[in-house]
Amino acid sequence: TLLIVEIFISLACTGGEHAATVTHPLPAAFSDLLPHFLVEPDDVYIVKNKPVTLTCRSTPATQIYFKCNGEWVHQDQHLIDRDVDPATGLPVMQVKIDISRQQVEKIFGLEDYWCQCVAWSTTGTQKSQKAYVRIAYLRKNFEEEPLGKEVALDQEVLLRCHPPEGVPPAEVEWQRNEELIDPKTDPNFFITVDHNLIIKQARLADTGNYTCVAKNIVARRKSSSATVIVYVNGGWSTWATWSACSAVCGRGWQKRSRSCTNPTPLNGGTSCEGQSVQKSACTATCPVDGGWSEWSKWSPCGADCTMWRSRECTQPSPSTGGKECQGLDLQSLNCTSEQCPQSEYHYLSASGAEDVALYVGIVAVALCLTLLLIVLVLVYRRKKEGLDADVADSSILTTGFQPMGIKPTKPENSHLLTIQPDLTTTTTSYQGTLRSRREVTGKFSVSNGPLLEPLPNGSHTLHNGKLPSDPNDFMNRLSSQTYFKTLPRDNVNTSYGTFNFLGGRLTLPNTGISLLIPPEAIPRGKIYEIYLTIQKKEDMRLPLAGCQTLLSPVVSCGPPGVMLTRPVILSMDHCSDACLENWAIRLKKQSYEGTWEDVLQLGEEVVSEPYYCQLEAETCRVFTEQLGRFALVGESLSMAAAKRLKLLLFAPAYCSTLEYNIRVYCMDDTQDLLKEVMQMERQLGGRLIDEPHILLFKDSYHNLRLSIHDMPQAHWRSKLLAGYQEIPFYHIWSGSQRTLHCTFTLERQSLSTCDLTCTLCVWQVEGEGQSFTLDFNISKDIRPLDSDFLLMDNCTPALAGPSAFQIPYLIRQKICSSLDTPCPNGADWRLLAQRLKLDRHMSFFASKASPTSVILDLWETQHFHNGNLNQLAAVMAEIGKQEAMIFLVSDGEC
Repeated sequence: TLLIVEIFISLACTGGEHAATVTHPLPAAFSDLLPHFLVEPDDVYIVKNKPVTLTCRSTPATQIYFKCNGEWVHQDQHLIDRDVDPATGLPVMQVKIDISRQQVEKIFGLEDYWCQCVAWSTTGTQKSQKAYVRIAYLRKNFEEEPLGKEVALDQEVLLRCHPPEGVPPAEVEWQRNEELIDPKTDPNFFITVDHNLIIKQARLADTGNYTCVAKNIVARRKSSSATVIVYVNGGWSTWATWSACSAVCGRGWQKRSRSCTNPTPLNGGTSCEGQSVQKSACTATCPVDGGWSEWSKWSPCGADCTMWRSRECTQPSPSTGGKECQGLDLQSLNCTSEQCPQSEYHYLSASGAEDVALYVGIVAVALCLTLLLIVLVLVYRRKKEGLDADVADSSILTTGFQPMGIKPTKPENSHLLTIQPDLTTTTTSYQGTLRSRREVTGKFSVSNGPLLEPLPNGSHTLHNGKLPSDPNDFMNRLSSQTYFKTLPRDNVNTSYGTFNFLGGRLTLPNTGISLLIPPEAIPRGKIYEIYLTIQKKEDMRLPLAGCQTLLSPVVSCGPPGVMLTRPVILSMDHCSDACLENWAIRLKKQSYEGTWEDVLQLGEEVVSEPYYCQLEAETCRVFTEQLGRFALVGESLSMAAAKRLKLLLFAPAYCSTLEYNIRVYCMDDTQDLLKEVMQMERQLGGRLIDEPHILLFKDSYHNLRLSIHDMPQAHWRSKLLAGYQEIPFYHIWSGSQRTLHCTFTLERQSLSTCDLTCTLCVWQVEGEGQSFTLDFNISKDIRPLDSDFLLMDNCTPALAGPSAFQIPYLIRQKICSSLDTPCPNGADWRLLAQRLKLDRHMSFFASKASPTSVILDLWETQHFHNGNLNQLAAVMAEIGKQEAMIFLVSDGEC
């Protein structure tokens, strides 16, 4: 056997095949043992360019060699180490070789690079297991990445992940918000064998960004984050109890409510479907005031010469909170002498005493009447002296006020003011401080009514003195009185002027609010300083109850308490749909004490009252003989009642950041609110990016929703987590919040992205909606759409005298004298009202001393900006009045 081994070794060396040779033969006691491996080579991976080492250890062995991919490894590449096992005394041989990346890359084909160890002894040979050598790597891209999801609470969530290809295969772990997920500590998570993540029951705390992480000995890769939003759909609470009936007496409404809080919608969960408020008609039992029965018969005359009778509060008896009967339920009366049982002496004594009392009373009454007559004479004389000091104005035929050249005519009466008529001047209006005379003090010429505090010294005469030129002086003097302390000191939204019997007009530009003071409304000889202003709704908390809503701005005109001989006309916008069958619309007026009172209900006007109202499609005309603070309030009678909302879109005129904000305003459709928003956005640097839209908002108790869609996802994204924004129903319906708006914050991917296309939707849940389609360049938007085009009213805030009217004064007088007299064929003021489509107000016109003048006042109010006298002349011609020709007379001839 030893000879054969030596021959093999010799042949191996001479044949070019190299192996580890044995220099020491085995002891004879172990010569019959086959070698066995203590260490066999294992599979290894080459990381980058680092070589790997394979190790083989065997006993007893005379030689060991490696064979890689069928070829013997050269002897010089072996590192040999010999030793003796101390327990058995057998020789131990260990051999190592290094494998480089270049050696492995030379192997082509499907088979991997492998190496095997062969150990020899004198008895025979043994082969080790094959050890595979592979080049380790991990690719960059995941074969499947997790995708974001929106899931309901307690729903199962599956996030898929297929890691990148790699050698050795990558291990996978999951992270939530950059924190490692350990299913052992949180059993609600489970990672499948194919690396997917399962959330067994989604919790609110599970909302976050999830990342799949793949790693091996070469690299570590992270997938893109998948956002998981766990939302909660809203659920209704139980219904609350029904409220008390809104009416104290008769038909009213009661309601009950529930809230979407069981649970509250979160993270974009759907709101509760259905109504949050239910209304039901109710009938309240009216209180019945008590009424007296008939008096009983007189009782027989008693010993004290007195007889009695009684009555009871039983016709009807007071019920349901009605008032008790007022007055006595028992009445006594002295008996006559024949009925009295007392002696004649007592009768004579009593009769004498009664006669003395009668004479004393007559004397006292005579003295009182004498004193009253003296007082009346004194008062009459003082009033006559005061009238002599009043202002006389005789310029009716030519002009309203003379602004220049006013001087006292008598030096000895320099404290009085007299105006001489100027028949040559044609001045008809005032500019600047809007005062007709410079020689007038800061006092009102008014009657001492209950709503106006007495002025200093109790005088209403216009004494000689200078008016301050500062326009704030007028509002400062008003604010010094108790009633006017709530007036806004805002010159922008306030107009005022000085007027006499020729009348005039006050206008708040771009608000739709004006006050027409017709001729002869102010008594002759009186001059009033009159103001017109808008109250801020947040400063004037109107007591709104039930289904009531504010439909107009709160407007003040005054001063209250001035004496007017004809109604003035206050015009203001409203935002109702003008369907009176769905509304109960009331005009409210604030009293001097600050309480709000209903002065009329539309459709139920009483012509004898000092207030009357005409409701047009967008405007309300209020006829009033008393100045004060007014507002239009509506109460919906059905869910079909709707308010007009104006929707406005604003965005920055210039944007230098990645964020771009779009503001959507949802406000009542009145011009004063439009003006306020325009001014506010001008200060914020915003501009209108689309034309306004009108939305009918119904009394359905459903909220208003706003959402944005169809954005190019490659360039823009919305930073809003939920699918839409929502404005609560009552915030809109109350009308007290002036500039409600929502902001959509968009983010562009780079500053070079300027083209924006999207669709913005605004709708009422289960109601109507509007959509805006936007397509423009945010940096080069040259569309001629600007906020200024909506504010085109540049009228003068105050006009006094004839310039405030389309119809000249003298022509107006002729028309009135011609049409006021009833005609048998009907060619009078009634036909004029019919031709002007004002016949609905016939009863109101008929209640006035001059119906024609009231009709012309209303025509002046409606057609101040676009009135055409020729059209009015044509109407007069149809009526058959020759006075129509006077409209062709020029203003200079008049």
